[in-house]
Amino acid sequence: MPENPLPLILEPEQLQASLQQNDLVILHITKPARYHEFHVPGALFLDGAHIVKVARPMYGLLPDAADFAQLLSSLGITPDTHVVAYDDEGGGWASRMLWTLDVAGHKRFSLLNGGLVSWVNEGFPVGQQPSVPLRREAWTVNWNTGTDGPVADADYILSRLGAADLGLLDARTPEEFSGEKKFAGRGGHIPGARLLNWVDTMDQDRNLRLKAEDQLLELLHQRGLDRDMEIICYCQSHHRSSHSYIMLKALGYPRIKGYPGAWSDWGNRPDTPVE
Repeated sequence: MPENPLPLILEPEQLQASLQQNDLVILHITKPARYHEFHVPGALFLDGAHIVKVARPMYGLLPDAADFAQLLSSLGITPDTHVVAYDDEGGGWASRMLWTLDVAGHKRFSLLNGGLVSWVNEGFPVGQQPSVPLRREAWTVNWNTGTDGPVADADYILSRLGAADLGLLDARTPEEFSGEKKFAGRGGHIPGARLLNWVDTMDQDRNLRLKAEDQLLELLHQRGLDRDMEIICYCQSHHRSSHSYIMLKALGYPRIKGYPGAWSDWGNRPDTPVE
């Protein structure tokens, strides 16, 4: 049986108190050199490139389900495992892993609040020796890409554009949003989207943790992104916007989706409108 459930947004002291849980797998998603420098004791190294698929010019697509299933097996993750993910950049890679688990129907996961930044800066114990995963039997992964699932694609967004209950959260920079900087055939944003740069949801004075709930809700309310709406998060590839997705999930938003491929898809298609 699974042990005590951990919250979606996990504080370092909560993780430290849970390090001996048998059902726990901790994933460290950074460059290899950083992992060897220091990591949460017992954490497994994961290369972020293994959780996304590239089909140029599109980036950040869902990996093949069979490949993801094999990855989970190699990391010792079963349907009963509680996965804690972190990185050293504020949660982009970690959140992308958790969103992918959500799409796979795996519900037991947490984001380490502040990631490696809060863990190391606040003096929690670190390891330097690599941890070896206990490989498990592979289990079948079926992506939940239905209309009620966590995934939006361009066709779905096109079918919903203009709906009163649709909110589009663009997690990129102001320069990308305006089209001043472009990393696709066209620059700009999806019509009706609201800009909430993912770094603006982090508390720089608290080691890149998410800002307090009331602050986050105010940022969202200012942009007309309220709980009674369906919110679709996107950025350039659904890396930064995965962090937005986990934030909304933690805030109790009931209808949220991520757009894999994101602007690298939308901005390179001939049939998508751009503001």
